[in-house]
Amino acid sequence: DIDRGMIDEEVSINCVVSDIKSSKSGSSYFLTISDGTGQMPLVIFESQAAQMQTNNLDIKDFKDKKVNVVGKITEYNNEMEIVLSSGDSMRILN
Repeated sequence: DIDRGMIDEEVSINCVVSDIKSSKSGSSYFLTISDGTGQMPLVIFESQAAQMQTNNLDIKDFKDKKVNVVGKITEYNNEMEIVLSSGDSMRILN
């Protein structure tokens, strides 16, 4: 369970990616993740997305997959979200 007391903490969670949207520029991505207790946004900025592409990972391949995510809890527009730590901080679980 993630709450405001965890802002700026790095967390590792197992979740399912239910939706993927890209920013207007197409360089950042906003994923909706669900861990069974609720949903929250996962933000992947341009530098992490570029690192993922360098590792031959396509962000769209994560849709509807169970993944492990490592990221930092932040608050944006009064909403809690997770910002991916690095391009190798998200992996598909079997």
